[in-house]
This record gives sequence, structure tokens and C-alpha cells, in this order.
Amino acid sequence: MKRISSIDTVRGVVMVIMALDHIRDLIHFPSQTFDPTNLATTTVPIFVTRWITHFCAPIFVFLAGTSAYFSSQKEDNHLFLIKRGLWLVVLEFTVITFGIWWDIHFNVFLFQVIAAIGLSFVILGLLHHVSSSTLGVVGVAIMVLHGAFAHLPLPESSAWRTILTPIFSVTALPLPASKTLIIGYPLFPWLGIMLAGYGAGSYFKKPAQERKLIFFKLGGVTLTAFVVLRFTNILLDPQPWSVQKDSLFTLLSFINVTKYPPSLLYDLMTLGTMFLLLYCFESVENAFSHFFATYGKVPMFYYLLHWYMVHLTLFAVLFAQGFEVKDFEFGFGFGRPKAANGLPLWGVYLVWIGLVVALYPLCQWFGKYKKANTQRIWLRYV
Repeated sequence: MKRISSIDTVRGVVMVIMALDHIRDLIHFPSQTFDPTNLATTTVPIFVTRWITHFCAPIFVFLAGTSAYFSSQKEDNHLFLIKRGLWLVVLEFTVITFGIWWDIHFNVFLFQVIAAIGLSFVILGLLHHVSSSTLGVVGVAIMVLHGAFAHLPLPESSAWRTILTPIFSVTALPLPASKTLIIGYPLFPWLGIMLAGYGAGSYFKKPAQERKLIFFKLGGVTLTAFVVLRFTNILLDPQPWSVQKDSLFTLLSFINVTKYPPSLLYDLMTLGTMFLLLYCFESVENAFSHFFATYGKVPMFYYLLHWYMVHLTLFAVLFAQGFEVKDFEFGFGFGRPKAANGLPLWGVYLVWIGLVVALYPLCQWFGKYKKANTQRIWLRYV
């Protein structure tokens, strides 16, 4: 099937924005002790810098499900999905873990978006006999209902809570040799988004104008549902909104929904926006769309490379600020010293722009190489 340019463009947009969040995490000087979404202490620029990146993971996971749907149209592809899913989990706990923490002792393992996508691919591969429409409905049901887990009357010491918590909720699990596994992206909520994306794959088989109308309607309905449900302040998000010191901060409170794990309102806000982006970029071919599609065509290549470039940039900043290797604190600290370090927010944006620009020719080269060497099986895993 021919590539859908709107998918590549939208995926590229969120990949570029994603890098901003990771640069802020590693290089912004107060990021180690400062919650950017705490309305009592944050500023509007810092809040917005964090909030805009909320859209990245759900859109990326949803479109990964859509891409899996396209692959499922090929014979025996379920085996490839299983193998690729397992490969993504291996990458998460090796190449990506080191890229994030830069710790040769691997004291901290982070189960995040790539591992969640990998295990979701494995589940999709095992469910290959189930129709895409059924899996899509199941995915939406998971998105609606998974938040109920937090309200189940399970004793803290019960076996069921011990088993289910890592699947539904963010948690930290101790491992042998004083190591830690952090479940940052619990599987079940993100599987729901993946299955919904898989179920939506059939929309992309429709004529361009017809699917454009579908995305416009879906975006409108989804965002309207978000506004209405959020306004009621019923228990669909752990963080209810409230009137703040001024109207702008009240708006920030309204859109300050929960990502870890993703609440229904978070899903509605982010995926509703995604549908409108797909509507806007459908059948659009211009310099803007081509720029972002360059990243969107090689998402794993970009993802792996950007972590290492961000971390090397961090070390360059630290050396420029007079720190030495002996000052670096690895593990949970990303390598940052205990003393004050890092860049102000404007510096974070400069690094972000520079990194994205530097990655463009590399992604462009790899995209052309991948297209010219489709017979190389290993390229399907990158």
C-alpha cells in the first residue's frame, strides 16, 4: 500500500515536539526539582513547553497502531509484528535505556513508550485473527474504562493489586542487585490507544476526500467531548480543574490533564487534536509537510539518534559550565551534577532548534537509503 503522507507528516510533527520535552528534561536548569505543570509554582512558558509535548506519545502510539494495520494486510505479517515487538522491548532496555540515563551499570530501567508499543505489537500479532473493527472497539473501551482500576477496592497487600498495578498504573519495582524498574507507561492504557489506532486503519483505505471528512468529524466530536466532560469535573481525571489567580491560569488548569497513566480526558484532548491535524495535512504537499514527513518516515532512527545527541549536548553544556566528569551523577540524575547546572528556557529552545536541524539531513539520508533497499529485512526493524 502506498504511504499516506498525512500520517508521515503528523508523526513527524510530534517527533519534533517530543525532542523539546527530552531536552527540557535533561538540560533545563530547574527540571530535576521543578514540576512544570504545578500551577502554584510554574510559569506560563514553562507550563506550555511541557503541555504541548503531551500530544506526542498518544499520537505516536495511535499511528503505530495504524501502521500495524497496514502491515497486517500482508500474508503472515503477524509473525513480523511479534518479532518487531520483542525487538522494540530489547531496544528499550538496552540502547534506549543507556541513551536516557548514560549509566553503564544500568541501575535504572524505564518501561516507557517504545516498550509499550513493542508489547502492544506482540499482542496484536497474537490477535491477528480478530477483525480490526473489533480490536478498535476494544481499544476505545479500554481508553474509557481503564481509569476505574484506581477505584477498585483492592487491599494494598492483595496479590491482585500487586499483579495489576504495573499493568494499569505508574509504579517502581525493585530488582536484584539494587536496580529499579520504573513502569512509566503501564501497558493496558497504552494498548487501548494502539488498538484504537489499529481499528482506525480502515479509514485510510477510503478516498482522500472521504477520510478527510471523517477526520474532521472525529476531531470535532472528540474535542467537544473533552470540553464538555472536563467542564463537569466528574471523576474522569485525577486532576480536577479549578479557578486560579487569573483567567489564563484557570485555562491552564482546565487543560492540565493526566498523562501518567493517560486519563480518558487526556486521550480525548490529544487524539482529537490528532484527527484535526490529519484533516489539515490530508492531500497537502508543500515544503512544510515535506519537512516534517522527513522525520515521520524514519521515526525509530530519529528516536534512537536524538537521545544520544541530547545527552552529548548536555555533557557539552556541563563542561562549558566548568564541571568535570567526577562531578557527574548518573542513575536517576541523567549525569547532571548536584550543583546548579543547565540552561534557562530560552537556551533549551535554541538547543532544540539546533538538534532538529542537525537531524534533518541524517533522517533524509536514511529515508532514501531505506526506500532504495527494501530487500534488506533488517531495515523493517529500524
